Amino acid sequence: MGETAWSGGQVTTRAHCVLAPNPGPMTLDGTNTWVLLEPGAAEVIVIDPGPLDEGHLQRVCRVVADAGARVTETVLTHGHHDHAEAAPRFAELTGSRIRAVGRGHDDLADGAVLRAGGLELRVVATPGHTSDSVSFALAADHALLTGDTVLGRGTTVVAHPDGELAAYLSSLDRIADLTGNGEVTGILPGHGPVVPDASAMVAYYRTHRRERLDQVRQALLDGAAGEDDPVEGVLTRVYAEVPREVWPAARMSIRAQLDHLGVRY
Repeated sequence: MGETAWSGGQVTTRAHCVLAPNPGPMTLDGTNTWVLLEPGAAEVIVIDPGPLDEGHLQRVCRVVADAGARVTETVLTHGHHDHAEAAPRFAELTGSRIRAVGRGHDDLADGAVLRAGGLELRVVATPGHTSDSVSFALAADHALLTGDTVLGRGTTVVAHPDGELAAYLSSLDRIADLTGNGEVTGILPGHGPVVPDASAMVAYYRTHRRERLDQVRQALLDGAAGEDDPVEGVLTRVYAEVPREVWPAARMSIRAQLDHLGVRY
């Protein structure tokens, strides 16, 4: 999956990305804040307002104002700060309500449909990266907004202990089903560029997970299981080529993999 320059903008008929100024090893180009608007309508859904950065929030508000619309729903793919920290402030700025998993009466339930000015967005539960991770199907654009479940570049981390590998693999299966029946052709991720071939990217993700598990099994057989810290043993054998700046994330994924394999550490 080659490197693709990414700066956001209008990417489908209904989806506009405002890129947050928080690039980094884990956030790629920054967090993608999605502004979803039915053409000609006056109500907007915003997904993942991102980190608490006033300049970014003002840019999002400007996109909405330039469209002659207002935000009615502020929606979160999951609770990590790079996606959700700004939600209370953004809701205050826009007078919108916050919708997320685990927020009581505003909780997002699998299969629920969010509506704004003729736009329809269906909730697809995709736990695994975190326990509260959800995706959103924008059927009119044949697109799926995936948060951190599928990224626009590279692969994601299973954020152990909240994240769980079996759940993540099931979520990839679920997304594969959506891409297989033609309902979803493109992915609008939480980080990185839009994925025009959703089916190919999900196939890559599933293959990558299988290969990593096989590598972890082999590393355990090669001696990692008998070391004082099997996590470090797997890390040095399997993730040696991964930049050290992302080793903390790799350790989380390794713990999730060891749990999945029933290995104590």
